[in-house]
Amino acid sequence: MQDLPKNKKIILFDGVCNLCDNSVQFIIKYDKKDVFRFVALQSDLGQEILNYIGVNTKSIDSILLYEPGIAYYYKAEAIFQIAKEFDSWYKLVYYLRFLGKSANFLYDFVAKNRYKWYGKKDSCMLPTPAIKSKFL
Repeated sequence: MQDLPKNKKIILFDGVCNLCDNSVQFIIKYDKKDVFRFVALQSDLGQEILNYIGVNTKSIDSILLYEPGIAYYYKAEAIFQIAKEFDSWYKLVYYLRFLGKSANFLYDFVAKNRYKWYGKKDSCMLPTPAIKSKFL
């Protein structure tokens, strides 16, 4: 795990989920401070990171935010921690963290239906040359 950038937060996402792909594109657009790097859960590196931090690869299927050497967050808490880094009004999502684990109810509902509502790809996306440096 020494190859991971120490000063970046790593977002692990479902690489075949259209909603997740759109979310990654959204985060890239609003990541003005260049805080995040991305890796698909299905990739070898994604699996290696999950194993390294001790997360059961069967229990995580949509999003996880990993701050190397500090902490990891998943589900709604990952979304709150990601939003905290935005400079736009989207940062307000971070202040919904007072909902605590109850926010996972909505998160789980969307996650359970994301393929039905937004579709699924046959394989992970390939980043364009312009954003390739954002992916590990």
